[in-house]
Amino acid sequence: MRSLIITEKDAGQRLDKLLGKYLNLAGKSFIYKMLRKKNITLNGKKCDGSEKLSCGDEVKLFLAEETIEKFSEVKVQKVRKQELDILYEDEHIALINKPSGMLSQKAKDTDESLVEYFIDYLLDKGTIKEEDLKTFRPSVCNRLDRNTSGLVVAGKTLPGLQIMAAVFKDRSIHKYYQCVVKGVIKEKQLITGFITKDEKTNQVKIWREEQPDSAPIMTEYEPLATVFRDGFSCTLLKVTLITGRTHQIRAHLASIGHPIVGDPKYGDKLINQTAQKKYRIRSQMLHSWQVVFPQLPEPLAYLSGKSFLAPLPAEFSRICKEWK
Repeated sequence: MRSLIITEKDAGQRLDKLLGKYLNLAGKSFIYKMLRKKNITLNGKKCDGSEKLSCGDEVKLFLAEETIEKFSEVKVQKVRKQELDILYEDEHIALINKPSGMLSQKAKDTDESLVEYFIDYLLDKGTIKEEDLKTFRPSVCNRLDRNTSGLVVAGKTLPGLQIMAAVFKDRSIHKYYQCVVKGVIKEKQLITGFITKDEKTNQVKIWREEQPDSAPIMTEYEPLATVFRDGFSCTLLKVTLITGRTHQIRAHLASIGHPIVGDPKYGDKLINQTAQKKYRIRSQMLHSWQVVFPQLPEPLAYLSGKSFLAPLPAEFSRICKEWK
C-alpha cells in the first residue's frame, strides 16, 4: 500500500488526472477498475476519480509495490547547469529574467529549455523531489521567442500555474516591452492591423485589411529616447502588447518601417550589420520588461496589482550610452 498526501503542488485537480500522472504507464481502464474495486481510495472512502483534490487529502493505493513501480515512471531530463536570474519567488510562482538565446519551452525531445532548467533549479534547491514530478511538473506560464529576453512567469504549484496561465490567456495581465528599432520615432501611437501565420516557415505577415484566417492585432508604442550618429539612427520604445500574437511586436513594427534592431527574421539587414559592428549587437533588441498582475483569486490574491521589472540586458546599455 502507498499513501499520497495532497500538497499545494497538486491541489485543485481531479483525482483521475493526478492518478493518470502518477501511474503514467497504466491505461485509464486500469485506473478506473482500481477505483471501482476500492483498490484506490480518497480519505478512506470509495471514489470515482471526478473528485477535486484539496490540501491534506489522502489518496491510498492498495496495490503491490511491484505494480506501482511497473506503472509509475519519473522522467527527469539531465541538463547542463544553468544559473537562472530569479527576480522574485514564493511558494507558488517564480519570475525569471530569461536571456536571449534560451528556449522558453523545448520544441523537440532533445532540446533544453527554461522549463528543464527551472525544474533542475527546484530539485537542487530541495523545493521539489523527483517523486513529486510523478503528479506535477513545474512549468512556465508564458512564452517568449528564443531571441527575446525578459520576464517569464513560472508556476511552482498547480494553483500557481493554472491561475497565471489563465491571466495570460485572457490578457488581464498587463505586459510591457522595451525594444530598439530602426529610425527616429517622436510620438506615442496605437497601431492596428491583421496578422496571418505561415506554419511551415513559422513566419507571420501583417495586413491592413482583414484576410482569410487572419487575426486582429493592436500594438501601442511610446518613444523613450533616440540615437542618431554617423548615419545610424534608432529609437528606444516602450511597447504595450494589447493583443498577444506570435511575433506580433517584431512583425508589426517592421510593417511600419521600424524593424527591431538585430532581428534576423523581420529586421533590416544593413542596420543589423551596423549594430553588430558598432555596438556588438548579436541578438534582437526586444525585452519583456514589466508585468502588472490583475486582481487574482486565492491562493494568489496577495499578488494582485503588484508590478515587477526585469533589468535590460547588457546589449541595451551599449547603445544607451548615446541616448538623447
